[in-house]
Amino acid sequence: MDVEIKRDGLILRGLLETPGTDKYDIAILMHGFTGDLGYRKTDLLAQVVQRLHEDGIATIRFDFNGHGKSDGRFQDMTILNEISDGNAILTFTRKLPHIRNIFLIGHSQGGVVASMLAGNYPEYISKLVLLAPAATLKDDALKGDLQGVTYQPNHIPDALPTQKGQIVGGFYLRTAQTMPIYEVAKQYKGPVCLIHGDADTVVDKKASERYQEVYENSELHIVVGGSHQFKGAARPQALQLVTDFLKY
Repeated sequence: MDVEIKRDGLILRGLLETPGTDKYDIAILMHGFTGDLGYRKTDLLAQVVQRLHEDGIATIRFDFNGHGKSDGRFQDMTILNEISDGNAILTFTRKLPHIRNIFLIGHSQGGVVASMLAGNYPEYISKLVLLAPAATLKDDALKGDLQGVTYQPNHIPDALPTQKGQIVGGFYLRTAQTMPIYEVAKQYKGPVCLIHGDADTVVDKKASERYQEVYENSELHIVVGGSHQFKGAARPQALQLVTDFLKY
């Protein structure tokens, strides 16, 4: 079913899909930079959802502000307000009936958001899955590099066009430089599954390796030949790792 959640005057739009059982676990899925909740059947998150449904796990996924069908300008999007989006979705999910456990699944920038949300709400998150989490975005911001578009890190522009033509706001870049990603993430002590491709050219696998160092209860899986979206033969491997981790 379609879901609309208000957050600071914006409407976040998403999809809630539940099994026909009295009690169930639910996974909140968070997409990456410039992405969406997964409207195409070939999308990574859409396929994760399909696999989870086969195992009787409910899902809720949504477009972050400035993305997909949600309100807001992409130029106003930051990691900070995406965490606020995630907080609103988590609050909504916690109030749903029939819920046993809540899982968080984040891909790329959504992985950063999920990791920090779990660090802020460790008592509500039963398990955490990070797919190619883009924690290197802080290092890139400090260097003045946004996915191949360079800028002066000490003289950040008010707006910066990406290679795909979107406009990123200067506040996104400024806050990225000081984001305490790992410091907040490590406050989560529950089980974590880290999945990263060794052929990822968008986010280096060192991001997941660093997460593995700071977490107390994590497992790291490096998928051979895996791209940032885990395309081709890497996709079934990634999907199996996610479902196995949440199922058992």
